Amino acid sequence: QVQLVESGGGLVQPGGSLRLSCAASGSIFSRYAMAWYRQAPGKQRELVAVITIGSSTNYADSVKGRFTISRDNTKNTVYLQMNSLKPEDTAVYYCAGRNAGSFYMPRTQYAYNDWGQGTQVTVSS
Repeated sequence: QVQLVESGGGLVQPGGSLRLSCAASGSIFSRYAMAWYRQAPGKQRELVAVITIGSSTNYADSVKGRFTISRDNTKNTVYLQMNSLKPEDTAVYYCAGRNAGSFYMPRTQYAYNDWGQGTQVTVSS
């Protein structure tokens, strides 16, 4: 198992940037596929980005070209760099992890074993 703690959320103006961090502990981070999910009020939780053990990535169409997921295995941390933020990006952002093989890219929330508590991102003028 792995414990995940998100940070970096906050209030930002449209067009601005934020970088979210997810610090992992308690397991071998390098063996985990990691993802960022988000959930806005009244909406279902949606996948934002995934990064595999082999550092392949995938993004939701709504954030492609604006968000970048990355990982630093030496720091047991996954990041979500968010640029050109829009009001519709407002949500609670969750970090999730799943121990996996190099080619595994979980895309359903039920595939993930471990979740952080979430961090609020608000994009507003």
